[in-house]
Amino acid sequence: MSSPVIQLKCQCNNYPWGKQGKESIAAQYAASTPGNDFVIDESKAYAEMWMGTYPLLPARVLASDELLQDVLNANAEALIGKPVLTRFGTQLPYLPKIFSIQKALPLQIHPDRALAAKLHQQDPGKYTDENHKPEIAVALGPFEAFVGWKPIEESQSLFCSLDVLRKNFGPYASVTFTPESIKHLTRTMLLTSDETVKSVLEELMSLPKEAFGKHGYIADLLPRLAEQYSKTDPGSLVALLCMNYITLQAGDAVFIPADGIHAYLSGDIMECMANSNNVINTGFCPRAARDSIDLFTDALTFASSSVDEAMLSPKPSDKSANEKTAVYAPPMSEFNVLRTSLAASQKEVVEQIRGPSVMIVASGSGSMKADGKTHELRRGFVHFIGCGVELELTARDGLETYRAYCEG
Repeated sequence: MSSPVIQLKCQCNNYPWGKQGKESIAAQYAASTPGNDFVIDESKAYAEMWMGTYPLLPARVLASDELLQDVLNANAEALIGKPVLTRFGTQLPYLPKIFSIQKALPLQIHPDRALAAKLHQQDPGKYTDENHKPEIAVALGPFEAFVGWKPIEESQSLFCSLDVLRKNFGPYASVTFTPESIKHLTRTMLLTSDETVKSVLEELMSLPKEAFGKHGYIADLLPRLAEQYSKTDPGSLVALLCMNYITLQAGDAVFIPADGIHAYLSGDIMECMANSNNVINTGFCPRAARDSIDLFTDALTFASSSVDEAMLSPKPSDKSANEKTAVYAPPMSEFNVLRTSLAASQKEVVEQIRGPSVMIVASGSGSMKADGKTHELRRGFVHFIGCGVELELTARDGLETYRAYCEG
């Protein structure tokens, strides 16, 4: 049988919104593992490091170059555990990633299971699985994002108080906003001509910050988004006028349901999601790269919420022996995420988990005792840990780890 603790080597993909070369933490982490064949190219932007078994960018065993998935297939019950294996099969039910974000990602949602199955059947080359994709994003430092819909009264206030919006979207300024009217307004803005979008954005940019009331950040973000993409991108209208703008610090997290609208803006995060790669984009991307607006708006859930409702607060983990480990537990069954934070020379014992897990060292260094062996831990190192393994973590100069897991 394979060892239950397996050091992995992981790769990065390249998207224009990623950070350049060594500025990307995702690239730094991928390059940190000795023996990995990943080399940073300063001419490329590095966006995401994947740490799971999803076939588009799968993790491999560092020592043998085997696919982690092949090792799991050969040792399924021992490494995955019967409860998780029975429910989800041999593929990990989650996909952890590191994101390094220089500019806004596309305005997007992920289809729920029913829609994912339909889209996969229609276009398996684009929608590569039948799964949903709820996710959490844990900030590794300062992080900005648009997440979910503003409280309805706040969007209505903007459309009623700003002349440029009354002039171009008049019918919506004269009705009481509802989830259904937000849906139609979103579709209208996404279908608006390039010339009108440009005209509206330019008029909005000419307004003083005070004109936006409590949403003064709109004045700061308008020119930034226009420079990143263009003054004709309707994503700016939807995001700035109808969505929550959030700023997080290290350790803060948000939960995004499968059909929740979002767009990450800047920063570095540890993201974990159900094991899927399905996405529907519109806005913050070239027109040719946008998906069907009807598909996008039909799939959306139009429930407004506050910034606080989008947050996912960590709680003390019952798997922690020394109270140094917290858990992010989203309202879904595919995964939770543990964060262990140690000062220099501190120790933590994490009790056995009844399922498979993947752990990354986000910062610092130290060691991990598991299954009778001691493993070196350094920033960027990634390990798969099989079910039923107790870990003893010791920090050298401080240590922070994130560990995605499932117990079925």
